[in-house]
Amino acid sequence: MNTDQKKIDLVINSESRPYWEGAAKGQLLIRVCNACGKTHHYPRTICPHCFSEDTAFVEASGNGVIYSYSVTRQAKPPYVIAYVELDEGVSMLTNIVDCEIDKIRIGQKVRVKFTEAGEGYARPVFTSV
Repeated sequence: MNTDQKKIDLVINSESRPYWEGAAKGQLLIRVCNACGKTHHYPRTICPHCFSEDTAFVEASGNGVIYSYSVTRQAKPPYVIAYVELDEGVSMLTNIVDCEIDKIRIGQKVRVKFTEAGEGYARPVFTSV
């Protein structure tokens, strides 16, 4: 972690623990509903589409495209926050890293990578393909 960056506070509870444990192992997990078949993210037990509690974690491909983004240039160093739409159809709020900020575009293909988040956990971020 860059010494200029602050530690990220993760919210880890019984619903999200498998997600964060997967991230620590380099796995991007999303939930799928066994009742309606739809995927969702942020990891929660109840399906936001049909309200079933019959959901399970599955590993996502880690591939997606930038749906929307914003560059925060006032920060040192500048950073990019974005919504990435995964190939599985869910969107997630994340950061775009290890790329030229001025070349980032909506629709750009990205791939997940993981950065250290403290206490043995990692957080998913994305980089251009």
